[in-house]
Amino acid sequence: MKDISKKKLVLFGAGKIGRSFIGQLFSRGGYEVVFIDVCKPIIDELNRRRSYNVVIKNDEDTVLSIQNVRGVLSSDVDQVTHEIETATIMGVSVGSNALKFIIPLIAEGLIKRSITQEALPLDIIIAENLRNAAEFIHKELKKNLPEGYPLEQMVGLIETSIGKMVPIIPRKDMEEDMLQVFAEPYNTLILDKLAFKNPIPEIEGLAPKNNIKAWVDRKLFIHNLGHATTAYLGFLAHPSFTFIYEVLSDSQLKDNVRNTMLQASDILVKEYPEEFTRESLTLHIDDLLKRFQNKALGDTLYRVGCDLQRKLGTEDRLAGALHLALKLKLPYDLILRALVCGCHFKATDENGNWLPSDLKFMDTYKSNVKEILKSVSGFDETVAPEVISEAIVIDNFLKDKFVIN
Repeated sequence: MKDISKKKLVLFGAGKIGRSFIGQLFSRGGYEVVFIDVCKPIIDELNRRRSYNVVIKNDEDTVLSIQNVRGVLSSDVDQVTHEIETATIMGVSVGSNALKFIIPLIAEGLIKRSITQEALPLDIIIAENLRNAAEFIHKELKKNLPEGYPLEQMVGLIETSIGKMVPIIPRKDMEEDMLQVFAEPYNTLILDKLAFKNPIPEIEGLAPKNNIKAWVDRKLFIHNLGHATTAYLGFLAHPSFTFIYEVLSDSQLKDNVRNTMLQASDILVKEYPEEFTRESLTLHIDDLLKRFQNKALGDTLYRVGCDLQRKLGTEDRLAGALHLALKLKLPYDLILRALVCGCHFKATDENGNWLPSDLKFMDTYKSNVKEILKSVSGFDETVAPEVISEAIVIDNFLKDKFVIN
């Protein structure tokens, strides 16, 4: 058996959430953090410095120096599998679209681990904004592991609710230090208490919950929904605005965003009556709106609203909440309005560019919200004809009001 006496987190993904949140929590909790990533400059710099800074953006910036870190290129299969073989715990934070590409590599590491570590399970923290993430990864691992591998006994798939806001780093700051990341002060990682195979790490900031599905949906249908609503309504009303806090300085827009979030909270209360109350979610909404208005964070409409194919997708923040409202027979008009506003979102990054996938989305729309509802958001005319007809009315109203071409 190989020595794994030192506490080590192996984390796929050295991006903003990986460095500012998951890596930061575990490093400060006494773990060595090994980042696995495709970006060679980032990996090289991690190995050169063995540290990086997280800048907490608030009224006054606070700089956290994150120590005891290193990196491994994901193309170095032998080294990656060795790290998995000797890990205390593992994490993934690569973005939902990239998960399928790392699963075969994880499976190889698990096979190697089963030989040298025998009956030692491995818990994997899934730091992705993805509903049913554990189910997806379980299914993909099953395809890549040999028949008879005891997946249910040997691997804990730990779903999380990622509530930390991490803005895009401006180019000048990236050029100054490619490893530094900006983040808000919020530092709580909600995760699935019941999925661990090993004892839950005693680390400040971990918040285990019994019903993780409820908390994932709270993040998606309150936080993400409110954020997206701010970006989509804000862009139409004030296309010259760059920052989320600018939108929320418009009191009417802020009220519209809050009411949309409250409509989503009613859906959650009905779906999870033992987990949430209207009062608790209202407090959460008002706290989020304060966090959204953090000027120092510099969060942009572009970051919050772009990636429309995903963010207006069937199970994501707006369409997902709308589908749940239909199932529960609850009002959804404000959520639908936000979704239709999203069809007209065209904010660009600091260089004036759109996300490439958003160009495809714009091509799909072509003045026809019905096509988006069907092909992106999952509303079939035979199942939800009222949603499509209401969306067309909203879309025509928006075109007239905002003179949209």
